[in-house]
Amino acid sequence: MAMTNEDIVRLTDQLETQELESPGGIATPQTYGQLLAVYLLQNDLPNAKFLWKRIPVTIKSTDAELTQIWAVGQKMWHRDFPGIYQCLNKEWSENMKNLMTALTEATKIRAFNLVSQAYSSISIDDFAAFVGVSTDNAINVAVEHGWAADDQNKVIIPKKPENTQCAVIPSEQHLSRLTDFVSFLEN
Repeated sequence: MAMTNEDIVRLTDQLETQELESPGGIATPQTYGQLLAVYLLQNDLPNAKFLWKRIPVTIKSTDAELTQIWAVGQKMWHRDFPGIYQCLNKEWSENMKNLMTALTEATKIRAFNLVSQAYSSISIDDFAAFVGVSTDNAINVAVEHGWAADDQNKVIIPKKPENTQCAVIPSEQHLSRLTDFVSFLEN
């Protein structure tokens, strides 16, 4: 069953409450693991890093799955997509399996979006590494998404996103740009 954004937000709130209300301020390894996975699922790397820093060393050193989850976070922090998929392709406990499957899918979606925005063409090998598929299956995956593929030159041509909205910038930055523009015109 796929998790909706509302489910993820609700789960995040529940896990954060469990952490805050835990006896002695120390939650269970399961709570820490799920919260870390949820932060990664939301691509909230700063909160994931802060959570990792506040988890007691005794829990980090005794819970192997928690360390595996953090390995995924480290790869995400360094934008090492092949490493992310390698770390995600592990055996997960029942309480983590759904979250890690959702994280895998979210990572693939992010990778597709990044490739479609950043590349006019990309080699099949690089594309396969970015989206976590085999090079043999890369062309099929690209074509399923409506992208073009040139098997002879070993290149995939991403379809550009249709609605590219301008990024909203903070008002201070906007004011600074406007000031720079006016100063340029006056001089």
